[in-house]
Amino acid sequence: MTRAYAPKNPALFEQGLATRRSVLGPEYVDASIKNATDFNIDMQELVTQYCWGDVWNRPGLERKTRSFLNLAMITALNRPHELKLHVRGAINNGLTQDEIKEVFLQAAIYCGVPAAIDSFRVAAEVFKEMDIQGKTTP
Repeated sequence: MTRAYAPKNPALFEQGLATRRSVLGPEYVDASIKNATDFNIDMQELVTQYCWGDVWNRPGLERKTRSFLNLAMITALNRPHELKLHVRGAINNGLTQDEIKEVFLQAAIYCGVPAAIDSFRVAAEVFKEMDIQGKTTP
């Protein structure tokens, strides 16, 4: 049995859960929290509390801008699993498919064509799953 969550800052953890659910979707976040193991529960707490509770809620950038940055950085790192989550999050934060396309084209120049091609593939999968392929998004 996995130990119970025991974040160092429960209020920040709860704020992080709310932000994380808003961006990535409650299904994914709730499954991640529920399926945490003794091995990875500390990572779930860290990510939820500091990444989503603290950094994502800082006043300096809007969520849409943070999504632009994440798509470019995750493309550069070539992390398709995380990219898939953040393409969905970018749509949830108001990015259009055309804006996402432009991020990947820009990344192709500075991060490499292979990384950008993979990003286009991942984004197309997400658009299909969300039934928005070829449709105008917010």
